[in-house]
Amino acid sequence: MALLEADVHFGVVRDFVARVREQAVGQEVLASLSAPQQVLRVMRDEMIHLLGDAPSPIELEGRWPAVVLMAGLSGSGKTTTSAKLGKWLAARAKHPALVSADVRRPAAIEQLAILADQAGLKCIEPEGPEGTDAVARTRSAKASAADGGFDVLIVDTAGRLHVDPELMDELRELVAQTDPIEVLFVADSMTGQDAVRSAEAFAEAVPVTGHVLTKLDGDARGGAALSLAATTQRPIKFVGIGEKLDAFEPFHPDRMASRILGMGDVLTLIERAEQAAEQGNVEELARKLRREELTLEDFRGQLQQLRRMGSVSELMSFMPNFGGQRPSELDEAELGRFEAILGSMTLEERLNASLINGSRRRRIARGSGCAVSDVNRLLRRFAEARKMLKTLKTLKTMAGSKSRLGKMMSRMR
Repeated sequence: MALLEADVHFGVVRDFVARVREQAVGQEVLASLSAPQQVLRVMRDEMIHLLGDAPSPIELEGRWPAVVLMAGLSGSGKTTTSAKLGKWLAARAKHPALVSADVRRPAAIEQLAILADQAGLKCIEPEGPEGTDAVARTRSAKASAADGGFDVLIVDTAGRLHVDPELMDELRELVAQTDPIEVLFVADSMTGQDAVRSAEAFAEAVPVTGHVLTKLDGDARGGAALSLAATTQRPIKFVGIGEKLDAFEPFHPDRMASRILGMGDVLTLIERAEQAAEQGNVEELARKLRREELTLEDFRGQLQQLRRMGSVSELMSFMPNFGGQRPSELDEAELGRFEAILGSMTLEERLNASLINGSRRRRIARGSGCAVSDVNRLLRRFAEARKMLKTLKTLKTMAGSKSRLGKMMSRMR
């Protein structure tokens, strides 16, 4: 029922349940697990198998330039995904260029050029009569990319509101003329089973090598991932997890299975933190924590780093689901108020919180558009954090002393 409510295809659900039953019935319960935990383990393993066992990397070797064709219906996010993929490849020592083959949708070419500029990428614009024909534009762009030293050419193709013969004929011609190394079907994960029907139609017309799921920002969207992987027999290669150009990552079957089953996705959360953190700042913060020198300025830096990782609701979706509930201490609006309050303080006040008396609190509250009680709550949270760090350090010291005392007693015996 949970899978059906997530809009997984009925045939996929039926086959999945049958395989889980076959794997679970007659299996001995491990001593470290309860029967429900054993069933959950079988379900997770089978779901990982259904999603593809392991990440499927994008293949770009063997051709110059390697053409990646982005296909899909209108509104699925092809243009934005093309720019995201280009930025992702550029961060991995590739030299990609973009070209729009969508000559029908108003402003589609301009939209791709703007996104490419934001991502720091080259958007090739063929001139003359070739600029009005999708196939001619792509063929000309491929030649320009080869001459310009670009090793990857990402082609943003035209879309439709529905599958039609004209769209498929154009895609077949593009494939024949450009010999793409990858044809990626871009699907809106919020469309559920509709995405599967469209993917099957595209796969019948052109050699689709994989899928990209957009708007995959929570475990409620897992249905489209399961249905696509199971019914089309093509791997999901990437997922879009937000509107920003860096909200794009490879698809990991094991992590998605854990998120669907409420086990969280801590590995992705750690990767987000590593990307947002700067090594020098991390080392400096660790030194201050050891010396109990944490200031409101450091607190402000950590809030800004948290913002770079994504929204609070999105980050909470990566956390394990404890009994159907996730931690709720963090509130998006409260973090925004805290950041405004810290911005209204002077640098001297952020470096020495003891200076903040009653009149300063009223000034900070007026400057941030918050109440004095909000300022008090921030300072109370900060004081509690410093107290907790001091307690942890004391416990660590006591543990070390106890260990040393134990060694001395053993030597005396």
